[in-house]
Amino acid sequence: MAHRPASDFAQLSTEIKQAGLLDRRRGHYCARITANLLVHAGAWVAFALIGDSWWQLAVAVVLAVTTTQLAFIGHDAGHKQIFASKRWNEITGYVHGGLIGVSQDWWVGKHNRHHANPNHEDEDPDVDISVLAFTRRQSEAKRGPLRWITSRQAVFFFPLLLLEGFALHWHSIRYSGRERYLMIANVVVYLAAVFWVLSPVYAIVFVLVHQGLWGFYMGCSFAPNHKGMPVLSAGHTLDFLRKQVLTSRNVRGGWFVDLLLGGLNYQIEHHLFPSMPRPHLKHAQVIVSEFCRQRGVSYAQCGLFRSYGYVLEHLREVAA
Repeated sequence: MAHRPASDFAQLSTEIKQAGLLDRRRGHYCARITANLLVHAGAWVAFALIGDSWWQLAVAVVLAVTTTQLAFIGHDAGHKQIFASKRWNEITGYVHGGLIGVSQDWWVGKHNRHHANPNHEDEDPDVDISVLAFTRRQSEAKRGPLRWITSRQAVFFFPLLLLEGFALHWHSIRYSGRERYLMIANVVVYLAAVFWVLSPVYAIVFVLVHQGLWGFYMGCSFAPNHKGMPVLSAGHTLDFLRKQVLTSRNVRGGWFVDLLLGGLNYQIEHHLFPSMPRPHLKHAQVIVSEFCRQRGVSYAQCGLFRSYGYVLEHLREVAA
């Protein structure tokens, strides 16, 4: 792909700033954070009141949703979308990370590497997953059981997402520094509460449903963003704008998809302007899509279920 002048992004950035789309939206976030915390706390109150019952599985489903919504706030705080102050964004991120048991320091470091080089075969940690292959080279490098799994990865993809929540807890404890003890405390308090209220069988099923559905929801929220889009390798000549746009995919669907995916459905705009507050992304989409159209830059956008279709098609092609 031919090199393009970096000034394209400077021109786009000027339009975005003039539209006021990088201004903070503290009121919006305060309302969203309050609503999330109230529903999350309410679910735990219901858990305590219901007691040892299979009805707790309904609570586990609600907690899977609220845990993901809390994670979305942690994501936004990590990108400094909420406050102008770095300190208050960090506090918000640490609080939400502590509630869901994910290290904010570990996750932000990993996620920033992804943003710097999205879908880069060697530099994006999100395309370096042991049980999956996103390029032919990765597929050919697998050995033993991993090779067997990746050869059937399109079939295993969604079931594997059920393990994502457990993996996030494990990586947070293993790789975090100053947050490690907070992450361990989260797991200990969580398991103590569950096994105190529920009998062993109910408790185990509750944990599996809550953590499994949380991981599944998280995985389904992030998977459509880049999987199935072009994978870059060393030596590419794309400028910043094209590197971010050509490797990202937006998901259509209106306000419900905006809420469901935590604004991640505007992945192109988010990658171009990571610190842009979530409620502004839909307005930026109008500007960015037209800007790309005028310059002949491919702008990928589709419906939610079609995006999963592209992901599975790509996994199947690589495995073949």
